[in-house]
Amino acid sequence: MDKSMLSTKEVCNYVESLGIQKANNKFIQTLILGILAGAFIAIGGFSAAMASHSIENVGVAKLVSGIIFPVGLMLVIICGAELFTGNCLLTVAYAQKKITLKKMLKNWAIVYFANFIGAFIIVVLIYYSGLLSTSGGKFGGYVIKVAAYKCGLTFIQAFTSGILCNFVVSLAVWGSYAAKDVVSKVFISFFPIMAFVIAGFEHSVANMYYLLLGLFAKVNPDYVQLSHQSAEKVANINFVHIAQNLIPTTLGNIVGGGIFVGLAYWLIFNKAVLKDVDR
Repeated sequence: MDKSMLSTKEVCNYVESLGIQKANNKFIQTLILGILAGAFIAIGGFSAAMASHSIENVGVAKLVSGIIFPVGLMLVIICGAELFTGNCLLTVAYAQKKITLKKMLKNWAIVYFANFIGAFIIVVLIYYSGLLSTSGGKFGGYVIKVAAYKCGLTFIQAFTSGILCNFVVSLAVWGSYAAKDVVSKVFISFFPIMAFVIAGFEHSVANMYYLLLGLFAKVNPDYVQLSHQSAEKVANINFVHIAQNLIPTTLGNIVGGGIFVGLAYWLIFNKAVLKDVDR
């Protein structure tokens, strides 16, 4: 009788073969799939914020946001797209010497850039749709508040939060590879992502959306006033501070997904650190 899911060792082998495929895809394939992933994550972030922005109880707001945000990763996994944080798992194929460091870094660079484009497209569409004026402009104020918070994080805060984030996100992606049907993939995608959103960890691609939308929103003085943020915090929502958030967050995401998940399982199953482990 067929198993309902792959074993962890089988998933490790699958991640390796998938990494080889991803690293050898044509540029245009990777670019378009990356743009789609950036758009999917942005849609998840926007919908989650729209549902939770007016809820005063912080815990309830985070819960509502956590319930909705996972739709982004579900679309990536089920519909097919290239997401930078998930592609950090290419470290498995690299460690197994099936792809070169150059190919892995090239894939990451293309996907990261494409994710940024996808997030930017959604941000522009949201801005010109007038949806920032939801709740009398309170949603626009909320967007600025979120961006101001992220731009105010120190390097170590963004880095460590990025590690925590992609440790969880990559486990969700890893688990989705174990599942053999759509419903199972949805479930394993949902709960870890809900946990990372509630926890408030830093996700580089999601932050592309949050920070860019904040940059757009702050040009409206009404949104700025409704954000209840100081002039200094609002002024800090700029490309310099966006980069100061994305750089450590991205590095943290690489460590969390590429090392804490990808290389950890590679060491267990393919490096024979624990020869008898076969789950």
